[in-house]
Amino acid sequence: MMVRLWGTRGSVASPGPETVRYGGNTACVEVRTDSTLLVLDAGTGIRRLGTALGSYSGRIDLLLTHLHMDHLQGIGFFAPCFRPDVEFHIWGPPSPTEDLGARLARYLSPPLFPVRLRELGSRVSLHDVPPGPVRIGDLTVTGAAVIHPGPTVGYRIQAPEGTLAYLPDHEPALGAPGFPLAPAWTSGHELAADVDLLIHDTQYTADEYAQRVGWGHSSVDQMWAFALQARARRLVTFHHDPGHADEELDAIVADLQSREGPEVFGGAEGLELRVG
Repeated sequence: MMVRLWGTRGSVASPGPETVRYGGNTACVEVRTDSTLLVLDAGTGIRRLGTALGSYSGRIDLLLTHLHMDHLQGIGFFAPCFRPDVEFHIWGPPSPTEDLGARLARYLSPPLFPVRLRELGSRVSLHDVPPGPVRIGDLTVTGAAVIHPGPTVGYRIQAPEGTLAYLPDHEPALGAPGFPLAPAWTSGHELAADVDLLIHDTQYTADEYAQRVGWGHSSVDQMWAFALQARARRLVTFHHDPGHADEELDAIVADLQSREGPEVFGGAEGLELRVG
């Protein structure tokens, strides 16, 4: 199972000379096997993925963690979703008030976007993320609700070679008198337990988090405690704050790499890892 990062920034795209190495595009991750292509979130990074796919035809499954704009804004610029030879499956968190199509249409319709969801040229199918595992190609995908404002899920993706967990927007410390709590009381623990690769929200420093409790994201230290509790083998920092320049992210990654625990990779656009 190959994993490649196409967008690693959180909240809003932040291109510029200070974000060249880690990238300024928002969340998008490609997960690929010989026969299956998954795309995790449709931030602005998905545009470059679509270009790289070229004339790809067949099935693509887009797994949305939630419908905030930084995870959705690139969908209308993803070239494969306009091609009739593409079977485009979009998965998203269920809501008690509106179906997935109605919620997506709030963005994919005028005046916010000139093309409506129903006008995409590919064969589009919409799915609520089910409460249990689902088989997509040769991968088993499990989604579960995690702590973040609005309906939000994280994903666990199982291949014969190993397991990936993807929790880009996650605040497991919210309301906890001490973090982490026992595994059964920790948001996202079952998704991340014993994974080979964990991609996790690392948006805030400790000082920043103290001013942003309830915003739906983790501090670096909370992310580390979560990864240790989950016994993740490798860890990718993700959903970088738009105000964190490359040098600040270098310092965060270097500090994590100096600690005893999982192998740490700084989440940068273009980073490619194999699971297994």
